[in-house]
Parts: sequence; C-alpha cells; structure tokens
Amino acid sequence: MDCLRLTKFWVLGMLFLCGSGIAFAEGDAPSTESSGSCADGVVVSSIEFKGLEHTKPRVVERELLNKVGEPYSSEKFKAEKLRLQDLDLFTEITVACAPSSLEPRTSNLVYSFKEIFRWIPSPAGKETDRDGLMLGLALANLNVLGEDIRAEVQYRTSTDPFLDNNEYALYVSSPYLLGLPLGWNFEFLRTDSYDDLRGYQDDSWLVDLDLDYALFPHLSLLGTLAGRNLDKAAFLPEFGLGFAFDYRDSKLDTRKGVYYEYMLTHVGGMDDSGDACEVACGKMGGENYWELLTDARAYFTLSRFVTGATALVRFRPGDVKFYDYYYHGGPNTFRGRGGTPIGGQEDAADSVRLGVHEALLTFEERFVLMERHAASVLGVNFFYGVQLVAGLDGSLLWDKGHPGWDDYEGAVYGGVHLVIPALDRIRFEIGYRPDRGEPAFYFGLFDKVISSRWRSR
Repeated sequence: MDCLRLTKFWVLGMLFLCGSGIAFAEGDAPSTESSGSCADGVVVSSIEFKGLEHTKPRVVERELLNKVGEPYSSEKFKAEKLRLQDLDLFTEITVACAPSSLEPRTSNLVYSFKEIFRWIPSPAGKETDRDGLMLGLALANLNVLGEDIRAEVQYRTSTDPFLDNNEYALYVSSPYLLGLPLGWNFEFLRTDSYDDLRGYQDDSWLVDLDLDYALFPHLSLLGTLAGRNLDKAAFLPEFGLGFAFDYRDSKLDTRKGVYYEYMLTHVGGMDDSGDACEVACGKMGGENYWELLTDARAYFTLSRFVTGATALVRFRPGDVKFYDYYYHGGPNTFRGRGGTPIGGQEDAADSVRLGVHEALLTFEERFVLMERHAASVLGVNFFYGVQLVAGLDGSLLWDKGHPGWDDYEGAVYGGVHLVIPALDRIRFEIGYRPDRGEPAFYFGLFDKVISSRWRSR
C-alpha cells in the first residue's frame, strides 16, 4: 500500500511544461518488446544491469523470470517488466542481448533502467470525502538505501475552510522485509479535524501496521495491527487477518486478471462497550465490532479498451459508533453525490448519507489514449500516460439487516485520468445521478479501488 501515501502534485505541473525543459526518451513510449536482438530460445549465459544508480541489484533480481542457464523468453520479459514497473522505481525498462564470447549459441542479457526521482521535497495533498482537498508540505524518499523502502513525512491542511483541519503523517513501507516476501506498511497519523459529515471533532492519534506475506505466487496472507486514540471516545485497538488471491498482470494500472481479498478485523474493546464505557470513555463512547471485508476486482483488455468490474463490501456486526459510520459521496466512493455541482448548488441535506455497512460497485471502461511515456524535467525522471474513462457507480449503505432497494443509488460518470508515478493516477471526472439530474465535478487521487479502501472515515 505504499503508493497510496505519496501524493505529489508537482508531477502534474511537470506534464504541462513545454520547450526545451522536457526531454522525452527515444522512441517515446517504451515497447514491451526487448530493445536488442534477443531471440527466444537463446541460452542466457549472464545477466547485467545498467542504470541502477540508487537501486541495489537484488531489488531487481527478485523480480526477474529469465534466469542464467535457461532459454531466454520474450513472454517472460513482458511479465517481469510489469513486475518491475510495479516497484514504481523506473520510468524505462529495456533488455538487450550480446553474444557471449565464451560459449557459442548463448547470450549475455543486459537490462537497462532509468530511475524515477528519489528525494522529493514538495507540496503534498490528499483528497477525502470528509475534508475535501487538503494541501501541505512533504519530504519523501522513494528508495531508502536502495532497498525499495519508501519513507515520507507530511503536513496537510484543509483548503476549505483554510487551515481549520490539520494532519501530520509518517509513512514507511516496502514489499520485502529482510529478504523475505513480506510486504509491510507502517503509518503514524495525527489528526485535528472537525468532521462535518458525522458532527464531531476528530482529535486522534493512529498507529497502524499492515502485513502482506506471499505464501505462493498468487496467494498472500494478510494481517493488520493498529491502535487509535480518539479524544472523548476511547482507545480503539484493531487487529485482523485475511487472504488474497491475485492473478492480475500488474498491481498498478491493471489491464487483465482478477483479484479477490477477504479480511476479518476486530475493532474496539473485546468486552461490552455499553453505557458503562460511554461514561468512562466520554460522551462518544467506545466500540466493539467485527468487520468482514470482501474486495473483488476483474479486468479484461481488448486492443486499447480496458474493462474493469469491482465490488467492495464491508459488513460490521457489533457496536459501531457514529464517528466510524461510512459515508458515500465523492471521488473515493460514489460519484453521484458530493463533488462540485456544475451549474447548480448541492443540497446539503441530501449530501450527507451515513451507514454502518457498505457496498461499492463499479463498472468502468477505459480507453488508453496515450501509453506511459518516459520524460525528464531538469534531470528529474518521471513518466505519464492518458486514459479516457466512463462507467457506472453503485452505492449501498445501510444500518441493520440486509440492504434493500431504498438503500441503493446509482450514477454514471466519465472523465480523464493521468497515469503518473507514486500516485498511480490523477482523476478528473464528471458524475451524473439520473434522479437528481445535476452533473458534478470530481477530483481524485489514485485508482478508486485503492482510495475506497483507505479513505478517511
């Protein structure tokens, strides 16, 4: 989950610079084919890396599928290139073959890389349904010690009302721990923000550790351990276990494959959090509930058209307090509520919709207008791509029992996505709800399937 945290708006500005300041890589968008005369079946005698100025070779080696002593395969290169792109460390990845002078009918395999920026002192931002657009300052290192460890400190404040809501954050993450395929993400978050959706002051401290262990190539075991201290409520411990089947071709900008995750999490005290706790903890009270999460995604590509269908369902039996109710409305949940009205004003009463349980359904069609291009500004390497999108959003939000049609809302949307490093994508979208007859503009960061999982609650 590390790329969730790296909200860098300066990348967007780079895309619109012109003149001699931007230098594009030769060949524009890099091909998925090898750049040299690598023929399938030629035995690989050695492997060499070029361009790894800040990244240690073992970070690349563990993603490779072509091996020394085995026949070279262009299909394996396509797959390993996607794995390397998922690291979000490189703007370009190519491979070339050089005949071996020692053994006939063998080749030396040479991988060439162009690394993305590493140190980033920059503006920072976050888009949530509760606080809207938040801006601030950040200092990040995308590749600490060359080990694909990401670390970032941030300060963010609301833009409307300005300086009223504040957040201080530290994020550290990596897909490996001591050479083991154990992905981890550590988060420390201090929040001082008035939640006008739920009507309380969020004065809280959060410490969270998420783990992802690759048990098999397509099966991971998941774990989470967190503690949140919420003023006038309680200390809210959180622990959970789950699993995920992942058959996607790429975690970032997925084009084909399926993903399925199930997670069972407990939040709050293990004892009864009734009236006694409310007296002891404060007027907001403590919590004691389980969350059963199902996250399903499927993708299919035909030419430049990418079809995606996703479903996120969270059912929470137990005692859930109002300050943790789900809200649907905005680019991270339901693009038919909230947003910035076009040619009208949002109905404040209609814009607040809360519930204990939720289901978010999305069917989206993407047209790849421009594949990712490598570029450089003043020696800073990055990439970008452009996609047109259109889709359907479905929202189910309810408090007890099973949902009914009265709990369902639907909307259509369309827009433009910019695919960039660290953020995955920046989304500019217009949503339309037929029962309201009023379009609204939405601005979002990351893919919606990601921001829906980690949005502010």
